[in-house]
Amino acid sequence: MDEGAQVPDGESEEPQNEKNDEDGPQHDLSPFSVVEKGKACASLGRNPEAGPMSGTALKNPSELPARLDLAQARGLLLVDVPAPLGDLLRASRGEGEEPVLVEARSLASIKQAFEAVLLWREDRVGSRAVLEKAVKRLEPQGILWVVIAMKKVRGPRTPAAHRLELPDLAKGLDPHGLVNDREVRITAWHAAYRFVKRKT
Repeated sequence: MDEGAQVPDGESEEPQNEKNDEDGPQHDLSPFSVVEKGKACASLGRNPEAGPMSGTALKNPSELPARLDLAQARGLLLVDVPAPLGDLLRASRGEGEEPVLVEARSLASIKQAFEAVLLWREDRVGSRAVLEKAVKRLEPQGILWVVIAMKKVRGPRTPAAHRLELPDLAKGLDPHGLVNDREVRITAWHAAYRFVKRKT
């Protein structure tokens, strides 16, 4: 795991980009949006059950696709991802390579495997089942990104005591041979953790 996985409150995981995070372009975040049954997100529909996304803006959005390294993935599945991030990742991919956007509750409807899966999850409750379903949609050497709310920040709608944390992810994904090797700050309140197959 990168040393950058331990991030002080309010700091970027990559200090060299801190100036860009402060001064770079930022976009207001809108409520979650999804498409039904895992259709490619050429157009995003409103998810009536999801509340507004926590945080005020994507951090340095012009660099996020490169930092997440998802543009070249042969297939990309986005689970419960807010519209601004979904739109950004879709725009970073080539024509005909739109990601599939789905609600966590509809993951069972997705039958194909993906080279990359990005899951947005704040709440610990029910997270184990969602993680299991997400892993089943990965190709054998696929990568899994999980975006969670940081514990010591104020603002996310999920109370700190109920938030999913990195140790929870590591424990749940270890039986699948997945280990954390990278972190990317998504908003002022959220960080994404990448899990890849453990090297033998």
